[in-house]
Amino acid sequence: MTAIAADHPLNRDITGGLVWAGPDLPRDTGLLPIPPEAAEEIEAVAALLSDNPLPVTALDPQDFALDACGALMARAKRLLEEGPGFAIIDRLPVERLGREVTTQIYWLLSRLVARPVAQKWDGTMVYGVRDLGKPPGNGVRPDITNAEQNFHVDNSYNICPPDVVGLLCLQTAKEGGVSGLVSFAAAHNAMRTRHPDLAPRLWRPFVFDRQREHAPGDVMTHRAPIFEMRGVRMLGRISKFQIVNGQALAGEPLDNAGQAALAAFDVILEDPAMRFDFHFQPGQIQLVNNRALGHKRTGFTDWPEPERKRHLVRLWLRDHGRPFYNG
Repeated sequence: MTAIAADHPLNRDITGGLVWAGPDLPRDTGLLPIPPEAAEEIEAVAALLSDNPLPVTALDPQDFALDACGALMARAKRLLEEGPGFAIIDRLPVERLGREVTTQIYWLLSRLVARPVAQKWDGTMVYGVRDLGKPPGNGVRPDITNAEQNFHVDNSYNICPPDVVGLLCLQTAKEGGVSGLVSFAAAHNAMRTRHPDLAPRLWRPFVFDRQREHAPGDVMTHRAPIFEMRGVRMLGRISKFQIVNGQALAGEPLDNAGQAALAAFDVILEDPAMRFDFHFQPGQIQLVNNRALGHKRTGFTDWPEPERKRHLVRLWLRDHGRPFYNG
């Protein structure tokens, strides 16, 4: 790197509400129970939706009476931006409302936080997260497998990753699938303390595999650093899986400093003293600041019956750029 400003994160520890160590967080951190007045609004909207079919992407919260829900989601947005960087809305009555109406309510609540954007190059806006029985690889996203994930940023390999990732839990796995979160700011502080010689490498570009989510004939990789600044905020971007594949696709073996920095950073992210783990429950909505926190889930074993298989619904939210996949 060239000259580094005195207030750059490489020269000082980052502070604030987005900096935390998992074991220090109370177990109910980020948990936002739905208050009675918001629950009443949800029930009224659910009745309307049941009687008036409409595609989920056509639903606009301005068409419904959602004042109490708006206040609830404003609280969630503050948690996302000011700390701890995540919120869990607890919870929608999915068994009673049914999966379709629950997903519609989830869409409306999420739109009160930010604008949904495309999650695939073809414009897919609502994405089902289920094990499709395929091994992870180029063109196969890890989220449609049951394999354990590394801590990552959703769409780390794209020009314009979402600012917020939303997940609605419709069905949990038979066993496993534990959710995990980690603060990038805290991990960066640890990195500069434990590995001051390697920390600067995370601010220089790596090659990411774009997972074939692009126009025909477009480049198959994207170059970006793990860390960058947006104004006064540090943004993270990580997917070890996509970097390994991206460097191979580009025919560019990762330099020794890059290999060592990625390995050291991965150890920090996975450190039990850093991460916050929790069990996601049916009807809960998880919202994560996608550029401030890394997230993952453990591997899982699913139920044999199709209707009981683990099923999450994902939304990507971003208010800047266009709603296209590439922003």
